[in-house]
Amino acid sequence: MPERSFRTPALILKRRDFGEADRLLTVLTPTHGKIDVIAKGARKPTSTKTGHVELFTRADMLIHRGRELGIAVQVEMIAPYLVLREDLQRGAYANYVAELLDRFTGSDDEDSGTLFKLIDETLERLCYDDDPRLAVRYYEMRLLDLVGFRPELNECVFSREPIQQEDQYFSFVEGGVVRPEYAAHSVSLVSLPMVTLKLMRHMQRSSYPQVKSLKLSQALHNDVERIMLGYITFLLEQKLQSVDFIRRIRV
Repeated sequence: MPERSFRTPALILKRRDFGEADRLLTVLTPTHGKIDVIAKGARKPTSTKTGHVELFTRADMLIHRGRELGIAVQVEMIAPYLVLREDLQRGAYANYVAELLDRFTGSDDEDSGTLFKLIDETLERLCYDDDPRLAVRYYEMRLLDLVGFRPELNECVFSREPIQQEDQYFSFVEGGVVRPEYAAHSVSLVSLPMVTLKLMRHMQRSSYPQVKSLKLSQALHNDVERIMLGYITFLLEQKLQSVDFIRRIRV
């Protein structure tokens, strides 16, 4: 039988008004998965929770299980990630990161420690790294691995032959690279220049410090985004609300 109350680190991914004075939070925890909890009275200026339930922060929570929703009995902010609320563009990327996590995961108790670590590290990178856009692309690649949609980038998804040093195609349906001679086998192909494929492979196999050191041209940034967002949109079967906003404010 699940414990009635538990203390846990929690990343606050969504926040909505609930009732007259409460907030409804969607949080990701390392050992209880993604859950919805109510922070009672959090909208009252005098509440001890006010200021501790900000979006895109890591908090320490004591959660009591209710019949349908958890109740955040105690909340203490641990990592505020202030930049994400002070910088519009970085905050928009954080919103995208949270939306992706929300769309790809269900609300059930499961070991989500690796996912929790990935999101937490990504929020920190979005605060301080010179190229937050690269941090987002790396996050997408790692997230796809963790949720079971790792793109095949080293061999043709139709023939299982190794990829040659030439421009290729990418199949959203098959989830990977298609050699040019097999392009007629699919109607869902998009072009995949070799330079873009090399970057995607590097992100897939390398640690973040190795990827962080890259200096990408705007054209290469746009092209890898085209492939990654196209694949993710296909998998989710709907557009992400945060993407349009990012494009409107991008500098």
